[in-house]
Amino acid sequence: MQIGYRPRRSVLYVPASNEKALAKAASLACDAVVVDLEDAVAPDAKGAARARLADFFASRGSGGPELVVRINALSSEWGVEDLEAACACRPDAILLPKVDGPRDLLDANDRLDAMDAPPDLSLWAMVETPRGMLNLGAIAELGRDRGARLACLVAGTNDLVKETGVRATPDRGFLMPWLMQIVLAARAGGLDALDGVSNDFRDLEAFARECDQGRAMGFDGKTLIHPAQIASAEGAFSPSEAELSDAQRIAEAFDQPENAGKGVIQIDGRMVERLHLEQARRLLAKAATQRGS
Repeated sequence: MQIGYRPRRSVLYVPASNEKALAKAASLACDAVVVDLEDAVAPDAKGAARARLADFFASRGSGGPELVVRINALSSEWGVEDLEAACACRPDAILLPKVDGPRDLLDANDRLDAMDAPPDLSLWAMVETPRGMLNLGAIAELGRDRGARLACLVAGTNDLVKETGVRATPDRGFLMPWLMQIVLAARAGGLDALDGVSNDFRDLEAFARECDQGRAMGFDGKTLIHPAQIASAEGAFSPSEAELSDAQRIAEAFDQPENAGKGVIQIDGRMVERLHLEQARRLLAKAATQRGS
């Protein structure tokens, strides 16, 4: 479903029930805001949260972060109304929680088609259940079908911990195999992948370590729960000056007339193949987009 490239380094959850937080959301310097109708909203506040959601989007100006709505699962008592309310707001994407398999996405897509939702309205999928982990390959394969709308996989680490009983250690050692599977599945499906939240928003050093870890695992960005986390996420998931310099050297080296048609060249004693050229050009293009975001 991916069309072009949008930076998703910092993706902030904002409760739809929090009027004060919503008022600030559109002006924040993050790449995306997820207006949350699910976990952050109490059962007796769902209706009021939908009303605030509509007011928020009605006052939306041009520019600003990508706007996403997380609904309740369609199988829940609130899911269908949430989907209808979200679709009416015309967000950039709708985030589906607790995706167990492809059918959850296809059902949501069918409903959106019946609502005449625009084709550029994408779906994001929370991977946060044991069944979702086991069905990752089939879920991610929908990314190759533009009609399925799937654009992004989001790691739901808190729910994975709750559903499995795995211990949530500071180094996330027991979660790491599953996080790596999410990244691998996302790449197979041509999707973005977002790392899960860090719960202690006051411990910015621990958060920065998680960001660096997520970047090293291959994630495109991280989901956040507080604006104080934005800067660390933006820094960690943006290419460094050294990375950009190296990418530029590779691109310039292959542009030399004597290297035209060569599959491999050497730069300072290092073997560099055309696959490295593709990586370099992709990195430079991403950096250019991030600077313009």
